[in-house]
Amino acid sequence: MSLKLHLLRHGETEFSQSGGYCGVLDPDLTAAGHQMAQAFADTYATKAWSAVYSSPLRRTLATAKPLCDRLGLEPQVRPGLAELHYGDWEGKTHTTVNQEYHEDYVRWLTEPAWNPPTGGETATELSNRAMPVIAEIQDICPDGNVLVVSHKATIRVILCTLLGIDLGRYRDRIAALAASVSIVEFDVHGPLLETLGDRYHLPPELREREGT
Repeated sequence: MSLKLHLLRHGETEFSQSGGYCGVLDPDLTAAGHQMAQAFADTYATKAWSAVYSSPLRRTLATAKPLCDRLGLEPQVRPGLAELHYGDWEGKTHTTVNQEYHEDYVRWLTEPAWNPPTGGETATELSNRAMPVIAEIQDICPDGNVLVVSHKATIRVILCTLLGIDLGRYRDRIAALAASVSIVEFDVHGPLLETLGDRYHLPPELREREGT
């Protein structure tokens, strides 16, 4: 048996609804976000889990909680799984950022691997802190199912790094909607993307909600 890494993005927050930048900001889930977390637990509780890893932020811990409570597992909290730091853009909309930080915004849109949000971090820096957590999981859990509850940019950067996709294109190549799960299997040939951005565990009224 090989390791299957399940990368789950947290459920809905006010910022995933508004589209505002939310990295180090620490909002809780919305009511719908909590329902998304419960729906994931209801669907995936019967799977044999070896471990659950989570970002330290409230929205990820709240997403992991229903499954962890059901299984009696304690989430392994790792700061490396936190969201991209958006610096001075935190809490602002795309429109506001484009107006107030236009040159930095254009550079970031063009090449985010090496150009950060103003005062924030690059995709390369994010990869450098997130991938040691993935390596730790591979060492500790060489087989079985491991859940990683993280964030939109972080999951996309992890997937790009694992699959050899240019980090400068992480927003253009990988989708990660709220409460979606992507599955990577590690076999003799390396990481294989088995599932991308699946949300079948959500009831239709949650799948159809607008927001990123």
